[in-house]
Amino acid sequence: MSRVVASLSLLLAGSACAAAPFLVRDHVGDGVFTAGIEGPATGPDGALYVVNIGKDGTVGRVNADGIAETFLTLPTGSVGNGIRFGADGRMFIADYAGHNVLQVDPTTRAVTVFAHLPDAHQPNDIARAPDGTLYASDPDWARPDNGQLWRIDRDGTVHLLERGMGTTNGVEVSPDGARLYVNESVQRNVWVYDRAADGSIANKRLLVRFADHGMDGMRCDVDGNLYIARYDAGVVAIVSPAGELLREVPLTGRKPTNVAFGGTDGRQVFVTLQDRGAVETFLAERPGREYGGAPLQSQPVPSR
Repeated sequence: MSRVVASLSLLLAGSACAAAPFLVRDHVGDGVFTAGIEGPATGPDGALYVVNIGKDGTVGRVNADGIAETFLTLPTGSVGNGIRFGADGRMFIADYAGHNVLQVDPTTRAVTVFAHLPDAHQPNDIARAPDGTLYASDPDWARPDNGQLWRIDRDGTVHLLERGMGTTNGVEVSPDGARLYVNESVQRNVWVYDRAADGSIANKRLLVRFADHGMDGMRCDVDGNLYIARYDAGVVAIVSPAGELLREVPLTGRKPTNVAFGGTDGRQVFVTLQDRGAVETFLAERPGREYGGAPLQSQPVPSR
């Protein structure tokens, strides 16, 4: 009996450790995705979608057990980066090679152009506001001070919001839709704007600046805290809406490219790693502001 009790205690202790917040483990192992691994987003089916599985120009689907398979191949000449899902289940993909935002029909998997950005350098990453408006970062890697920022309305109309920025990369909207966040990889700045009901932005100010390493994709939790992929630093930095660094979550890989929330309660964070071609994961204390493709207002928010 004592052996049974001891074994049960060890099992429960192991389960508790596995479920502990901010404890990082592998979700997808090395080399499954290319060095272009990016764009993690949880779909309406609860699976994780990530670009560039096996070869560039593809989108992979990863189930809850970490098993990855090719979901679709993009049209010739297109290479995906950021992914977001609409309330109707459509997948939106930032096609940096084609200067488009693509949309994928959730039933047929047909890929069409939702918006074309002829004057863009990329786009790189995209964010979806609660009202369905999209925002796209647009870095110029050859000219570090030539970055741009775009808005894509629900009908696919594009608007250039700002030019002459740094290397714009991660982009995100606050849970209430009132703020837009944009980071600059080389300059290591995170900017915040006030966002109006018509999608326009104003009152740009610095939220936080890091002293070293770069930045890539970022997402908000339901409290508005930003989870920022710190490229070459090997961490996910968690920053409050006031710009306070709350925590750094150490990763196995050194070059995280993006983050996304998922899981049954929205607390599972997925991190794509360029240097590993892998996906790491950990539990957060609070769920993401969007996960699983459902509108924010319909998602249950676990109590503290």
